[in-house]
Amino acid sequence: MSINKQSQTPIFDTLLSRSKRKVVSFHTPGHKNGKGVDKRLRQYTGKSSYYFDVTVFPEVDSLHDPVGPIRKSQALMAEAYGVGHSFFLVNGSTVGNQAMLLSACNPGDSVIVSRNAHKSILAGIILSGVWPIWIQPGVDQNLDILFDPMPEQIESALHQFPEAKAVLITSPTYNGITADLVKISEIVHRHGKVLLVDEAHGPHLKFHDELPISAVEAGADMCVQSTHKILSALSQGSVLHVNSELIDINRVKKVVSMLQTTSPNYMILASIDLARRQAVQSGEKIIDRVIRIAEDGRKKINHLRHFFSFTRKEIQARGYDLDVTKVTINVTKSGFSGREIDSILAKEYDIQVDASDLFNLIAILGIGSDKTDMTRLVHALEDIDVKYHGTAKNWILQIPSLTTEMVMMPREVFLSKRTKRTPITKAAGHISAQTLTPYPPGIPVLIPGERITKEICDYLMNLTEKELRVSGQETDTLRTIKVVAL
Repeated sequence: MSINKQSQTPIFDTLLSRSKRKVVSFHTPGHKNGKGVDKRLRQYTGKSSYYFDVTVFPEVDSLHDPVGPIRKSQALMAEAYGVGHSFFLVNGSTVGNQAMLLSACNPGDSVIVSRNAHKSILAGIILSGVWPIWIQPGVDQNLDILFDPMPEQIESALHQFPEAKAVLITSPTYNGITADLVKISEIVHRHGKVLLVDEAHGPHLKFHDELPISAVEAGADMCVQSTHKILSALSQGSVLHVNSELIDINRVKKVVSMLQTTSPNYMILASIDLARRQAVQSGEKIIDRVIRIAEDGRKKINHLRHFFSFTRKEIQARGYDLDVTKVTINVTKSGFSGREIDSILAKEYDIQVDASDLFNLIAILGIGSDKTDMTRLVHALEDIDVKYHGTAKNWILQIPSLTTEMVMMPREVFLSKRTKRTPITKAAGHISAQTLTPYPPGIPVLIPGERITKEICDYLMNLTEKELRVSGQETDTLRTIKVVAL
């Protein structure tokens, strides 16, 4: 990789040069270089940035048929990550996950995928018309978290379902836990299959030796990364990497073009361009600082009475690895749920974590995080540890057996109008026509096309009795399930 070459930022430079010329706009968008933007917004943001909000014309290039600065920037991204091709995404990693399935699979193919996949993957399964072969994730009731499948589970699934076209892994998870991608890659390719990785939370892994190995280095055929989650791109800025002869690159180009807007935000594109240069030139130094901040905060949290944060050593002992820039804070000893502590932090301390559930908070550090941020979080938790006294809960992280029978393709059910509602108590044996995802554990216990089991019905009834809302329920109370009407 040429460091001098990586200092280039073709998209940003083109937009900056154009903005300095104060080009008169007779093109979309309608605010015309910011002149039409509401005064309150313009007073806060200033005027200059709106010159970057342009439409497609030759000078700035087209995301759908790049021949100029976008093409050059994507080539620089591919070089930075050591892959064959990189595609800029302005619809986030959601569109990247959908693109991987549509590019690697044909309708009717089957894909092995962990149940704790992001909901965009289920959308990709519906769009692509593939059969999902679900693998149940592991549950750790000591740490109150889920784990991705082990390599042995992947091997077993490939033996049981030799017709599978691909394997799709999520690594890192929201908690920063990474699977053994090197071993999984070896297994998948030994069986002649394609490895797809949702690495939305791992665009920074390649740039520091103290972090887990990245998917692009572990041998993934395709992976998607959210450049905005940890690096400095604006929200929605993501990248799809392709690094395999098993993938038809021309098909990828057509799929990515089909899924993305024809009016991309060029500010997002420029920010991806700059984030790549920053990561190459200064990533190791910046990430090193972030790692030290995260580890120092984790150590201080683990000295509190009612909060703890698991360490990389604990995760490695379980056969996985940890991106330590993500700090999971277990709150179960406090007598409050993670959501309640989340609310206290937001309302009383002006601190917002990325996610929370019954058991945990997840604090994500990015390259813009500094020591002051972590100090405020630790001090807030110290204060809450003393001021707030909850009641001990008997909550247990558990999930029913989810190796249910896929009777119909999710796509077929999604497009079908032959559905009805049936009471949960009578739903066993029916085919689900909806997705139901309790939090926790944040994975769907029902997916369109699956045979509903009595165990799942009992599980959902138990949640209803606890008055826990389930994502996907279409009524105020979860008393019925939408099923296929045969």
